[in-house]
Amino acid sequence: MAANYYEILGVSKDASADEIKSAYRKLAKKYHPDLYTNATESQKAEAEKKFKEVQYAYDVLSDPQKRAAYDQYGSEDGPMGGGGFSQGFGGFRDFGGFDIFSDIFSAFTGGGRASSGPRAGDDIEVPLTLTFKEACYGVEKEVSYSRVERCDSCKGTGAKDGTRYKTCTKCGGRGRITVSQRTMLGIMQTERVCDMCGGSGKIILESCPDCKGKGKVRRQRSVKIKIPAGVDNGQMLTMRNEGNAGGPGAPNGNLIVIFNVLPHPLFKRDGVNLHMELPITVAQAILGAEIEIPTLSAPVKIEIPEGTQDGTIIRVKGKGVKHLRSDSYGDLFVKVIVDVPRNLSGKQKKQLKELETVLAGGKYDKLDKYNKIIKEL
Repeated sequence: MAANYYEILGVSKDASADEIKSAYRKLAKKYHPDLYTNATESQKAEAEKKFKEVQYAYDVLSDPQKRAAYDQYGSEDGPMGGGGFSQGFGGFRDFGGFDIFSDIFSAFTGGGRASSGPRAGDDIEVPLTLTFKEACYGVEKEVSYSRVERCDSCKGTGAKDGTRYKTCTKCGGRGRITVSQRTMLGIMQTERVCDMCGGSGKIILESCPDCKGKGKVRRQRSVKIKIPAGVDNGQMLTMRNEGNAGGPGAPNGNLIVIFNVLPHPLFKRDGVNLHMELPITVAQAILGAEIEIPTLSAPVKIEIPEGTQDGTIIRVKGKGVKHLRSDSYGDLFVKVIVDVPRNLSGKQKKQLKELETVLAGGKYDKLDKYNKIIKEL
């Protein structure tokens, strides 16, 4: 018996094609193997199992014919089918991360349509590498990729000159036929793709020489993308209708650009905040100092207070990364590292011993606390 695909995707039985696709994408991102590279073996195995279940459930419910059979017989293979996950799985459909522009570009709307309508084109996923500064500041990039497009010569009909075809006599041009089957419950009717015209509603009399009757051709395409400041590694930008061509009258799929942000040699990013380490000398830690440090924009000077301890964090407001949807910025957090010198000469060691005597009268918070604990033991 087939699994409950609606429960796997978390949707109701009357969910629309768009609702099913939306639910699938959320779960596919949640369980995608790329997100579990540092997980335990058991966690990886469980995520892979969930990912395959979600993908298979979507494969069934996104196909009008399989969904109709599953709804009627409890199996996508019809009254004699066993269904389930034993039939194997296709390739991964999504990368990790999330869509940062769903409200601007109406992300992922190129998905399935109602069972009676033409099928929308498939999405295309393209990785795009950005430098650390490009991601923080924003940049315009040109992306080149290959996509399936409607053949101009035959206007997508697959027929020579777009005219050498006739209406399918079996489906009357609908592309779908109704099939009656006798079952123990009586005669049941299901709708499926017409096997005479393959769902196109047309019978080609003479094929188009450019697309060989397919109605579509593969071409290289380049688009310019304005990437706003603040994008991060693994995030995605969706461009509507820039994907593969759909069926007759159906929209194209989407182009989904997935960002790969290169690391920076000094800064580490945490959301909109930046972190860096600043090495200072022992003298600077004791006496204090004013030090110029780099930022993403221009260098700034920060104050190192007298007696600064190793590991002290100094916050520099507004010198982090820009928020994606506002003009505000995160902060830069500077971790002070007191760099103790090595390989001192004999003269330097002697001078240091003399200095230790001078410093003995100073206040040592951590040393005093430690000595107090030792005495109480």
